[in-house]
Amino acid sequence: MFLCISHPGMDGNASAGDTEGQHRSPHQKAENKHEEKVQDPDRGEDETKAEMGSKTWADLAGEMKTFLWNPEERTCLGRTAKSWGVMIRPYLNGFTIAFNVSQPSTWQPYVDSMHHFLAAYDDKVQEEKNIECISGQYFIQGGNESEEKKACQFKRSLLQNCSGIEDPTFGYSKGQPCILLKMNRIIGYRPGAGVPVSVGCKVQKGNESDLRSVDFYPGNGTFDLMYYPYYGKITHVNYTSPLVAMHFTDVKKNYLVPIQCSLNGKGIINDVNSDRFLGRIIFTLSIGK
Repeated sequence: MFLCISHPGMDGNASAGDTEGQHRSPHQKAENKHEEKVQDPDRGEDETKAEMGSKTWADLAGEMKTFLWNPEERTCLGRTAKSWGVMIRPYLNGFTIAFNVSQPSTWQPYVDSMHHFLAAYDDKVQEEKNIECISGQYFIQGGNESEEKKACQFKRSLLQNCSGIEDPTFGYSKGQPCILLKMNRIIGYRPGAGVPVSVGCKVQKGNESDLRSVDFYPGNGTFDLMYYPYYGKITHVNYTSPLVAMHFTDVKKNYLVPIQCSLNGKGIINDVNSDRFLGRIIFTLSIGK
């Protein structure tokens, strides 16, 4: 099975695990200037066979490679970055986070990954590179498109109990892990249509009591409007993607608990059963004693 996960080569302006979906808004200047191509359902079978018959295996293999990742149209499996929704950190062993509280060696890799990822969010780093912005409103910047844009500070201290400052183990040593959620970067996109997009989590399948308590940071688990729109890596060089931390303070132990965390807001689609990454993320927590 092929799973498309963003990496530095793909990440240009959309991230993932940073593998970092919404429909295009009227204000959005899409990073991908080409429209997604959808096969015409009325297209004749004979026409399709005729086209295939004129191609060599090398041609077909090349087309398949481009379909998996098209660097010109920036599509993966024929989809644009917008469709890939959100991603979580830490991301070490796929979408399963499993450890035993009494065995530090099982959770230390997650802690190390979190500290490494959040280094760019250190308060001092953000104060040196970025500016304080007005919360609750989009940060619209005019001027020439080629001008370098300013970026708003996102300090790791905003993540409070999930910042790794007071508790350097991010709750893993207590069996209360923090997980960070990050939205895709989409040039020109203004999520939420003026209202901040929020995050909610629940048991994806099974007993709801398996997940009894989740705390969200910053605030009530929203992506502040001031971090949007994003202008692209060429001009928005110091841009730091905002995060929402999910602190799973009471999860059933010694059990596989499938979790679904969704984006909620105007224009956000998160209920397509055939797509587990569209406006949501599904992962599994397995916390042993």
